[in-house]
Amino acid sequence: MTRRAFHHEPEEVRQNALIAATLDSIAELGLAGATVREVSYRAGVTPGLIRRYFDNKEKLVAAAYRSFISDLIAMAESGCGDGPAVSRLAGLIRASVTAPVADGRTLSIWAAFIGTVNSDPVMAQAHREGYQSFRDLIEQLVGEVMAERAVPATKPDIRRHAIVLNALLDGLWIEISMGGDDFSRFDVIRIALDSVATLLGIDPAEFRE
Repeated sequence: MTRRAFHHEPEEVRQNALIAATLDSIAELGLAGATVREVSYRAGVTPGLIRRYFDNKEKLVAAAYRSFISDLIAMAESGCGDGPAVSRLAGLIRASVTAPVADGRTLSIWAAFIGTVNSDPVMAQAHREGYQSFRDLIEQLVGEVMAERAVPATKPDIRRHAIVLNALLDGLWIEISMGGDDFSRFDVIRIALDSVATLLGIDPAEFRE
């Protein structure tokens, strides 16, 4: 367990530290174990200070979920780099199926959060926002790939591709993060890239490094 030292930090830094302590608690203890007392201990503050920024645990958890999803998307997007759309899409795929996006700790936190989506409207909204943000990123890249290759594609066509591609990455992400033996024997990046190439009608060689 890591206890953070709190000094006279700006409010944004303090809020981020509280969110980080919340995610650490959830990763190790689950949502039930991520109490205000536990989070305050890890953050090195009093429970009263947490309530200064978040009215209750539910709002703290929702803020942590939004931050968690936003960070995952940012890490995946960081793999895009520059260059042709095909290269940027390939970079996004690689980042999405490798650590730190795909690992056991990340999956544990996500699994704890996702169990609340059907019962908590605030968490459901946070989930929709996160899903939409990542799908929009994929949709943009797919559209650019199609345009780059002069392949006729309507907006509904591109959106359908983005939905399927997102579902494909979600499935691979879960399996890889669980650390199953089946995936340890294979080149998961190649599996992901070849699958997406097939979906988009691209020669898999175009995705090769």
